[in-house]
Amino acid sequence: MPVSLASTLPPPARLTPASRFAAVRAQSVALCRPLLPEDTVVQPMLDVSPPKWHLAHTTWFWETMLLREYQPGYQVFHPDYAFLFNSYYNSLGSRVNRADRGTLSRPPLADVYAYRQAVDAAMQQLLAQPADKLPPAFWEVLELGLQHEQQHQELLATDIKYILSSSPLAPAYIVDNPASSPASSAPEAAWLPVTGGMHRIGFEGEGFCFDNEQAPHDTYVADFELQNRLVTNAEYLEFMAAGGYQDFRYWLGEGWDLVQQQGWQAPLYWLERDGQWLRFTHHGLQPLNPAAPVTHVSFYEADAYAQWRGCRLPTEQEWEIAARQFNPDPAAGTFLESGLFDPQPLPPDAAPGQCHQLLGDAWEWTYSAYHPYPGYQKAAGPLGEYNGKFMLNQLVLRGGSCATPESHIRLTYRNFFHADKRWQFTGIRLAR
Repeated sequence: MPVSLASTLPPPARLTPASRFAAVRAQSVALCRPLLPEDTVVQPMLDVSPPKWHLAHTTWFWETMLLREYQPGYQVFHPDYAFLFNSYYNSLGSRVNRADRGTLSRPPLADVYAYRQAVDAAMQQLLAQPADKLPPAFWEVLELGLQHEQQHQELLATDIKYILSSSPLAPAYIVDNPASSPASSAPEAAWLPVTGGMHRIGFEGEGFCFDNEQAPHDTYVADFELQNRLVTNAEYLEFMAAGGYQDFRYWLGEGWDLVQQQGWQAPLYWLERDGQWLRFTHHGLQPLNPAAPVTHVSFYEADAYAQWRGCRLPTEQEWEIAARQFNPDPAAGTFLESGLFDPQPLPPDAAPGQCHQLLGDAWEWTYSAYHPYPGYQKAAGPLGEYNGKFMLNQLVLRGGSCATPESHIRLTYRNFFHADKRWQFTGIRLAR
């Protein structure tokens, strides 16, 4: 059955804090509802966390960051849960090694749900107070906590896919909902000019952003062009058929080494059977849709494809400048709330002069290192560990994906992963 992800809820601005908290929390539970209890414990690789751990960690965040701080007399649900479900906050004590999260057969899933219910009830009691009884810092951390849980909802969607793909049975997460519409071809890609010069990037104005988006600043870029849509599966198949995975000339050195060591011949989740390419999706194994955007490629693969085409990947500065120029409509993208869990093909009649799929569908690799913006200041305390300490040896991705909650994305949002990562919905947009 399709997964209900509260897509009919009104925008966050129209919800009370208590209602919005309840809606976000319910969405995490809805994502795990199709799973068997056994599915929620599996950790087939280091990057993936068991769904049970995600459910408990996001609950620990609320308990640690808000309830213990602002609810007088609050007693933690279980004294050992801080050790089990802390993620990477060194300032908050020791924790289970990331690689060992899949060994936590206890507490059982039922206890984790009881933990969520207890913390949710305590949070609702706290949110029932008059707003002026709680300091501004409370409301800032509340918003961060909601955004944090939405990040984990995206991770839940992608981790569940990897977990199920590791089973020889290739079980479907959703049985009777197609992964993508049956379009057989995408409109021909068009090049759109973007005016260079001095441009301002970074978050400004009202509303929430993460600290890595702050410190807006001016940056210079030369005139450039950006393709008006994402690269499709059919286009990537051309790269493969031309021997792209066998020709070192298109690859960065580290990427070529990985191709040799890992035996990469196609994007993650692709399987060739009887001369036909299939993909593992949330809907099980399905024939490759040639018109859909290619996903689950590493930065190395994205860059090699761009080199083969005689193009390049945009920088994150170029991506944001172009996004501001073309001002995409988020409603046109595919997000988590769709319940599709796969990027959708661009309609054949899509306007060639518009820039499509900038928000949603697939994260877009940029050729930009994940570094702090000029003037960036790391927050004090444990929240300072949220982004700042990861600003090295990673690449920036922009735009969100079909697993990103729609209310979670912005033009200034900076995602980041190491160059070899493929389990997220990562795709390609060309620049020149």
